[in-house]
Amino acid sequence: MSRYILPVSVFGTVAGSAVLIKNRVTGGRCPSKARIKGKTVVITGANTGIGKETAKELANRGGRIIMGCRDMEKCEAAAKEIRGKTLNPHVYACQLDLASMKSIREFAERINQEEKSVDILINNAGVMRCPAGKTEDGFDMQLGVNHLGHFLLTNLLLEKLKDSAPSRVINLASLAHIVGKIDFDDLNWEKKKFDTKQAYCQSKLANVLFTRELAKRLEGDVGGGPACDERGVLTRGTGVTVNAVHPGVVATDLGRHTGLHQSQFSTTVLSPFFSMLVKSPELGAQPSVFLAVAEEMAGVTGRYYDVMTEKEPAPQALDDAAARRLWEVSSRLVGLQADTPPQATTGPTEPEPAGISKYF
Repeated sequence: MSRYILPVSVFGTVAGSAVLIKNRVTGGRCPSKARIKGKTVVITGANTGIGKETAKELANRGGRIIMGCRDMEKCEAAAKEIRGKTLNPHVYACQLDLASMKSIREFAERINQEEKSVDILINNAGVMRCPAGKTEDGFDMQLGVNHLGHFLLTNLLLEKLKDSAPSRVINLASLAHIVGKIDFDDLNWEKKKFDTKQAYCQSKLANVLFTRELAKRLEGDVGGGPACDERGVLTRGTGVTVNAVHPGVVATDLGRHTGLHQSQFSTTVLSPFFSMLVKSPELGAQPSVFLAVAEEMAGVTGRYYDVMTEKEPAPQALDDAAARRLWEVSSRLVGLQADTPPQATTGPTEPEPAGISKYF
């Protein structure tokens, strides 16, 4: 019997350490038990992965959930599944293609016309390290979907968010922003050789810069001095907060282009270690849920969170001049400035949105 003691002890120690490491890395579940009955939540990319689990968690808490997705067949199926599991009938699927300015404008118009309020906007959808490609409007796919699409959507819903205050905007960023660089001379990779990794990092840095600039502009909507205290908590102003979050390393389809498990070595040797550090989509959704519902997040704005812990972002994400410039360039590209039609370095101008139809 004694010969089994050492192996069992070693196994127990390794297993216990693995659990502790994984719990520390994943950050656990959202500690808040807050309910959001009567509140409307808009989530992009909600038919799979983190977005789907976020929608399910917030539906469980009583929210009215609008799932904005490109693939309507998958979105309808996900909405039906969430309604069944949560017994919340107020979960709806709606067409939204973030690679199309026309689709974004149509989606925003529907929300503005049909919804009494937008209390929480979660800009969750994204693409990662995909092959070179352009959006419908001629933008680099990763910049277009991850940044420009959400930039336009948020601005188009801003008045509704203000009318619904206190309201919250959550932008899904990434730790990858720390090696990102905004190339204002070639945002759409038309002058230099395309690098999918750098294109992704640029888009994630843009998410953090957008978050910080939007927070400042929302504070600046009122006069008479700063609207936040020294901790970044709103003391007055529009009542709309915006924060960025890195959800951690999550096992979703987002990384399908990375090629992580395409070799025998990575599949057999690295996978066991990788699985110890990667969280499920359910746990990956907890940081978004935390920022959306936690009582202690009331009034907190312009911050960057690593899972559920506030962290200082990379130095380039703290560049206020770059944040302002990115806002101005993004506004021109998506056509938010009345005197400037939307256009990339190359690409068609945006047509007027088509007619709007009720979606539920």
